[in-house]
Amino acid sequence: MPINHAPAPQAGSESLDAFLSSWAAAAEGRDNLARTVAGLAQAGIALSEIIAGGPLSGALGAEVGAQNADGDKQRQLDVIADGLVIDALRKTPTAFYASEEEDAILTLDPAGELAVACDPLDGSSNIDCNMPIATIFGIFRATPGDATASFFRQGSEQVAAGYVVYGPQTSLLLTLGEGVAQFTLEPASRRFMLVSRNVRIPPSTREYAINASNYRHWPDQIRAFIDDCIEGAGGPHGKDFNMRWLACMVGEAHRIFSRGGVFLYPGDERAGYQQGRLRLLYEAFPVAMLVEQAGGGATDGYERILSKKLEKLHQRTPLVFGSIEKVARIASYFSNARYQRAHSPLFAERGLFQH
Repeated sequence: MPINHAPAPQAGSESLDAFLSSWAAAAEGRDNLARTVAGLAQAGIALSEIIAGGPLSGALGAEVGAQNADGDKQRQLDVIADGLVIDALRKTPTAFYASEEEDAILTLDPAGELAVACDPLDGSSNIDCNMPIATIFGIFRATPGDATASFFRQGSEQVAAGYVVYGPQTSLLLTLGEGVAQFTLEPASRRFMLVSRNVRIPPSTREYAINASNYRHWPDQIRAFIDDCIEGAGGPHGKDFNMRWLACMVGEAHRIFSRGGVFLYPGDERAGYQQGRLRLLYEAFPVAMLVEQAGGGATDGYERILSKKLEKLHQRTPLVFGSIEKVARIASYFSNARYQRAHSPLFAERGLFQH
C-alpha cells in the first residue's frame, strides 16, 4: 500500500529578515537594531536544532559543576546557549552584553550602539523532560563607554524585546515598540516566518499559572486571589478557573499570548524568595514590554514592572503578568488594607501602572 505522507508545511508569506529589512527602511537609525535582532534569531535557530536532538545532542541537562552568577546550578545547555548568543552578538553592533550566566557585563564592541540583556535558557529544569524552554532578550540603547549605565535604568527604556520558545514549534515573539509580531521557525529553510503582525492578549481569562506547592509561603494577597479563583462560579470572580504550571515562565507567557491568562510568581516568606526568583533585567523587563505591547499588564503587585529601575545586575522581582483585567484585579488585593501585613515581603506601596 502507498504511504500517506502528511502535507508539506505551509510557510508564512514573509520571513523575519524581510520583516526587519522593511522595518529598518521605514525610518533612519534602525539598521543596527534590526541587525542585532537578526543575530539573536540566528542564535535561536542554532539552539533549536540542538534542542531538537534531545539526548542525541549530548547530556544537555547535565549539571556542569558550577553555579551561574545568580547562584543557580548551571546545566550543559545553559552554557551552550550563552555561548551561541555571545557568538551571534559579536557579529552585530552590540556594545555590552548582560547575561544570567555571566558574573559581570561583557563588552563585545566598544563602538557598538546597543546593550543586550539575555536569559539564554529559561526553564532549565525542563531540558530532559521534553517540555518548553526558551531564550529571552531585552535591548537598550547603549550609553557610550559605560556598561553599567547601559543597563541600570527603567525597563521602559528598552527599544526591543522578545523571546524564542522551543517546543512542538520553535516560535519567536518580538516587539520593536510597535506591537508584537509572532514568527515560527520553518526547519527546512532555517528561517523564521511571520504568522501574526499584531498579537493581542485577551483582556479577561479563566486560567492562572502559579506553583501552588508554595501556597503556605505566599503573602495574604496572593492567597486571597487564588482562594477566590478556587471558589469558582460561586466566588467573587463569578466563574470557574483552570490552573497551569510548566516551570518555564516563557512557556506560560506563550500560552497567555495565545489565549489569555495570568502568571504569578510572588515573593514569599522563604529565605531568598522575599523578592521572588525571577530576574528583573533578563526576564521581567523583556516579558513586561512584550505583554504591554500586546495589551496586557505586568506588575510586581504595587508597581508597573517597566517603571522599576535596575539597582543590581542580578536583581530579582516578584512578577504578575497577563490579561489586563486579572492583573488589575490582583493589584487591587495589594492595595486593600484587609490584606496588608507588617512583615509582607513584597515591595513598597505604589500604583499599579505608575509611570
